[in-house]
Amino acid sequence: MTNRRVAFPLTPTRRAAGLLAGLALGAAVLAGCSSEGASTDCGLDACTVTFDRGVDASATILGVEAKLIGAQGDQVTVEVAGEQLSLTTGQQATEVGGFAVTLDSVTDQEVKIRVSRNPGN
Repeated sequence: MTNRRVAFPLTPTRRAAGLLAGLALGAAVLAGCSSEGASTDCGLDACTVTFDRGVDASATILGVEAKLIGAQGDQVTVEVAGEQLSLTTGQQATEVGGFAVTLDSVTDQEVKIRVSRNPGN
């Protein structure tokens, strides 16, 4: 008895669905983020932004701009979606414009925040 793999030809519908899924993923990655004085790590519904301190740092993520305004101790002021927020390490997420923003960490060199889409928005 011989085991053979049977290759099913892709139907036009399956081929089109695969192409659309690939294009959607590519568009999400390309439109995801850009930055100056910051680095980003983005998924589909959330991004981690690491701002360099001491420079004019900003990033465009998930269709909104995030800027580092200032940092003092463990308190940071950022602007997300046009609104200024004061964040402290360990505090619950602050909601702004359909996003939840949290402060992950603050060091002498960098500030790291997480911006995620709120479910249902």
